[in-house]
Amino acid sequence: MYPAVLIVDDETTIIDSLEGILSDDGFEVMHAFNGYEALKKIETESPDIVLLDIWMPGMDGIETLKEIKKIAPNLPVVMITGHGTIESAVDATKSGAYDFLEKPLSIDKVMVTINNALNFRKLEEENLYLRKKSIEKNSITGTSGAVQKLYGEIMSAAPTEASILITGENGTGKEMVARTIHQFSSRPEQPFIIINCAAIPEENLDSELFGHEKGAFEEAKSKNKGKFELASGGTLFLDEIGDMNINTQAKILRALESKTFQRIGGGRTLHMDVRLIASSNKNLEKEIEAGNFRKDLFYRLNVIPIHVPPLRDRKQDIPMLVDSFLEKLSKQASGKKKTISENAMNLLIDYEWQGNVRELKNLLERLSIMVKNDRIGVADIPEPYSPKFKPVELIEEDLGQAKKQFEKQFIQQRLSLEGGDLASAAKKLGISVKYIKKSIS
Repeated sequence: MYPAVLIVDDETTIIDSLEGILSDDGFEVMHAFNGYEALKKIETESPDIVLLDIWMPGMDGIETLKEIKKIAPNLPVVMITGHGTIESAVDATKSGAYDFLEKPLSIDKVMVTINNALNFRKLEEENLYLRKKSIEKNSITGTSGAVQKLYGEIMSAAPTEASILITGENGTGKEMVARTIHQFSSRPEQPFIIINCAAIPEENLDSELFGHEKGAFEEAKSKNKGKFELASGGTLFLDEIGDMNINTQAKILRALESKTFQRIGGGRTLHMDVRLIASSNKNLEKEIEAGNFRKDLFYRLNVIPIHVPPLRDRKQDIPMLVDSFLEKLSKQASGKKKTISENAMNLLIDYEWQGNVRELKNLLERLSIMVKNDRIGVADIPEPYSPKFKPVELIEEDLGQAKKQFEKQFIQQRLSLEGGDLASAAKKLGISVKYIKKSIS
């Protein structure tokens, strides 16, 4: 299907000339003689690009452009005029025009501009698709009240430029929350840079944050940009900031207040344009009392506090999380998606999950690899996620088959408790190793 071009001009000769050239080149061409007609055509015909004359009677090109952007903000519009001025070009660009062409038109330039505009629109659509996929990938899964409250806080905080402090236990998804905030901020196309304050040695942290010049210290063999510089225009996420030393905290505070910093060993002052999000699994107010965290930095970061609830406070989300993880794991392995029995699911719901969502994800990854059947049952759930003596699931309707199933699962459970030691399991059960092998085969 060829792209459709809408030509809007009050001069018939211009329309006829452009229609002939563009039609020969394979474009679908439509026209309008004024702004009102153009707006109707856009709503009914959905062109891929508009060539719009600035000087027209009634509604002029700039007014028409503004109306087009209201009804079709992503539609590329190229302005045409025989009275080109810098003011006209600036006005058109401010109003959302993709480009600006002057009469008499150069056919080569018209074709290049149209193709560039269409390629730009395609790139924008691809970026929107990738952004949507990124949001889906990083979204918090769940429908519990705790998660709905978290969604609301994220959506309220994201469009602002205020600093955000995300708190919560390890494994709750603090980084995922930070990424979601970035995706819904005014900076989604800009960098999202992470620095884990707990993972970087204290002596290297300043360099990681602010960068350094060549020769600033013995290991500085070349100039290095820090995370503040790399995140320019975007978001900087300071993960586990509660582990940052006091001296670096002071430098962070100074940079935030002045919006400037210097690389280590450098004399040039660099201006900072970043949205700052920090996270901690510690109670920073207690850290302040203990003298481990600066009170003034805490208030600077805690403009918008967001707490991520532990998994034990949102247990109704566990079935949805399990289904989501099993779906993703099956795609990664290019295999059939495993299911989980109701009793096995109940064991997961009853567990306290000190490692939160991360622990649940790790367990399911382990089960998806180690369990050979398509269905994960009670016998497959290892300790400590299940009680020592697990309920045996019976899914057979025939009594004889149910007895066999019970015996097999009972032997499997004992074998699991004995760490796979056939001899030990046989001794405990009072049967032979040969019988065990026959029963579980």
